[in-house]
Amino acid sequence: MRAYCWNGCRLGVAFICLILAAGCANPVRGNPPCGNPNKASAAPAFHVAEISNGANQANNLSGTSRFFESAKADFANWPKRIIEDSKDTFLREDNLTALLLAGGASIAMHQSNADKNIANHFEKHRALRKFPDKSLDTIGNPGTHFAVTGLWYAISAENQDEFNKDRAWTMMTALAVTGLTTVGLKAIRDNDTPNGNRWAWPSGHTASSFTVASVLDEFYGPEVGIPAYILAGLVGWRMMDAGDHWASDVVFGATLGWVVGHTIAGRHKELEIAGFKVLPYTASNNGSAMGVNLVKRF
Repeated sequence: MRAYCWNGCRLGVAFICLILAAGCANPVRGNPPCGNPNKASAAPAFHVAEISNGANQANNLSGTSRFFESAKADFANWPKRIIEDSKDTFLREDNLTALLLAGGASIAMHQSNADKNIANHFEKHRALRKFPDKSLDTIGNPGTHFAVTGLWYAISAENQDEFNKDRAWTMMTALAVTGLTTVGLKAIRDNDTPNGNRWAWPSGHTASSFTVASVLDEFYGPEVGIPAYILAGLVGWRMMDAGDHWASDVVFGATLGWVVGHTIAGRHKELEIAGFKVLPYTASNNGSAMGVNLVKRF
């Protein structure tokens, strides 16, 4: 058992490194510099700013103080943000269609005995045991996802990295929406898993894993998204292989995570052009100028 825990911890550390590496994929940080008012003109402006690592002003607050100040402000607005993001996710016609189709497929699979046949196959031909089983269970656990995202948020807040702090908070919000939806559906359905546990549908591990993969895919593209989806798929496979979930639980969980992750991350993703962050630009001095800033930190 100690060996399994140790191996699970090592994979958990690797998962943390994946999230933090993704967070460093785009080096944009901090607030953009204001335009030079002495060079204003009446015509629209197109301003490109390149910011060095030492350009930000020093902050007298300690890293811990910066984290708690950021967390205090974000948690105060979190319920409102969760409600708004939930409405935007579940009231969209395309999202509702995807979820209804997945729900219909779940009903059909359960009533036609497809779930039982698949579960019997996995019971007779288990592929994941010991280290892979324990490791994927840990990696796919929603608690692990919240912990890693919290670490991403804390490090970004401490370093005054507003760009990655916002992305970490978006991930946290997406995980919260997925988790609340999953728990609510589990309580309503309240059916048993193949191994006799309660609250089978939908699979929380699968839903949370696909939420993480979808957010990373939305933010960083297929270079990060594809490996994350593969890992999420392995988590779903493990849930069926271990008898912790029916196939229908995994199908709906994966769809739910995909819908929530892509919608919320897409809603809060900042516009970028060729790696530059696009921000508004204004200046005035005996006139006015309006346009955009292209900001990139090197």
